[in-house]
Amino acid sequence: MSAADVLPQPVVEPAAAAPLSGVRARRRPGFLGRINIVGWRLIVLAVFLLVWHLASIPSGKLLLPSPIDVVPAVFDEIRSGQLLLATLSSLQVFALGYAVAIVSGVSLGVLMGGMPRVGETLEIYVNALNATPRVALVPLIILWFGLGPNAKIVAIWLLAVMPVLINTYAGVQNTDPDLLEAARSFGARRGQIFRYIMLPAALPYIVTGLRLGAANAMVGTIFAEQYTALSGLGYLIAQFGGTFQTAKYFGPVLVLAAMGMLLSQSLKILERRLARWKTTQTEL
Repeated sequence: MSAADVLPQPVVEPAAAAPLSGVRARRRPGFLGRINIVGWRLIVLAVFLLVWHLASIPSGKLLLPSPIDVVPAVFDEIRSGQLLLATLSSLQVFALGYAVAIVSGVSLGVLMGGMPRVGETLEIYVNALNATPRVALVPLIILWFGLGPNAKIVAIWLLAVMPVLINTYAGVQNTDPDLLEAARSFGARRGQIFRYIMLPAALPYIVTGLRLGAANAMVGTIFAEQYTALSGLGYLIAQFGGTFQTAKYFGPVLVLAAMGMLLSQSLKILERRLARWKTTQTEL
């Protein structure tokens, strides 16, 4: 009897089956899977226009005109220059009021978040003002500042500043305490901590506040222009609504929707460029 008969023989595992890459090809995405986000957006837009057209049939042109009726009415407003002049007038006061809201809201939010004593002191008043229906203050603002552009700018600022301020304050408060402690241990000054740690950490919150503030600024623009009834898209909305020109009424409304969409997308692109670290963390 040999040694090979006494020693235990090693157990040989059966070879793993080779992948059937040639037999079973990887499943290709179906038709819906090959549609990108732009295609889905166009599909949603087409469905919305179809539903709008079908709903306008029993309603009639006076209550709800069809998109087929709205398109030539909007082109008439563009050819006459009425819509362009109103858009430029609204953009001017919107840009000024929104810019003032950004500067004041971000500055005060960083101050409140960076100095806890200041934040705790002012937080109760900020929350009280935020809970106040600021649209109801528009007539009082017009009474104080008149019917000129100053009243519109103040009204826009009042409606847009709260989201910017509150989100900036929350973003600075949520800064990683370990980063702050490490910066202080290396002798970083308060200004350096604000610039290199707090502001980058609060940037996603700030952009969210800017997007919310932009929507509120649009509302403030229309309310102020409807109360003054002198110029702008709000004036056109009030004029066409009062004279039952429903098809033309949708012209300034569509311009406002396009302005809001472009501004929101621009802020999202700005956030991706300035806060690339956030995108990297999300992908990981």
